[in-house]
Amino acid sequence: MRTEIEQTADGSHTLFVPELDEHYHSVNGAIQESTHIFINTGVNHCPKKDIRIFEVGFGTGLNAYLTALEAEKQQKKIHYTTIEAYPLPSELTEKLNYARQIDKSTQGLFDKLHTAEWEKDIQILPYFILHKIEADFKSFRLNELHDIDLVYFDAFAPDKQPDMWSQEIFDLLYQIMNRGGILVTYCAKGVIRRMMQQAGFTVERLPGPPGKREMLRATKE
Repeated sequence: MRTEIEQTADGSHTLFVPELDEHYHSVNGAIQESTHIFINTGVNHCPKKDIRIFEVGFGTGLNAYLTALEAEKQQKKIHYTTIEAYPLPSELTEKLNYARQIDKSTQGLFDKLHTAEWEKDIQILPYFILHKIEADFKSFRLNELHDIDLVYFDAFAPDKQPDMWSQEIFDLLYQIMNRGGILVTYCAKGVIRRMMQQAGFTVERLPGPPGKREMLRATKE
């Protein structure tokens, strides 16, 4: 898919996909959106010191980058598995400005996330292990994963990719998660909330990041 770099309201980059008429992140601020949804209501809500995360959609690597920084800051050991059907080319990822926005000294970390070998565990930082899977999420055998504590559900919006938001998928995610595990997503649509509840999750509506009224956090009680 062809992508174009755009600057969001907080100065950080996102990508625009003309084919889908969709952005990878909120135009109101990519970094602040990812920090709010995946770090503040995800990682920081998980009391464990050893966390297994599964991310649906590696994309720009922003979520993984922020999580790696947080892992070192909090000294939480994080094993981060992420799936991506369309890895971005290096000539594109090298232009993304997340490290320049947060801390220029971490540019090497961001680059390492993208150059890390696929399909194996890679020790990126002392507290952060990355495992990238190059596959189509819809055909990936989710039951190969297990003991997941936190899911970042960051697929394109339901009206853009409806087959990524199905009852079957939420049922499978529920099955591979540990008791007490949580799933966070920017999407707050009622139909998605009801799918999560049908799968067995307890679902909360939480305040969303700037520009978005609500988001969802689902817990496997």
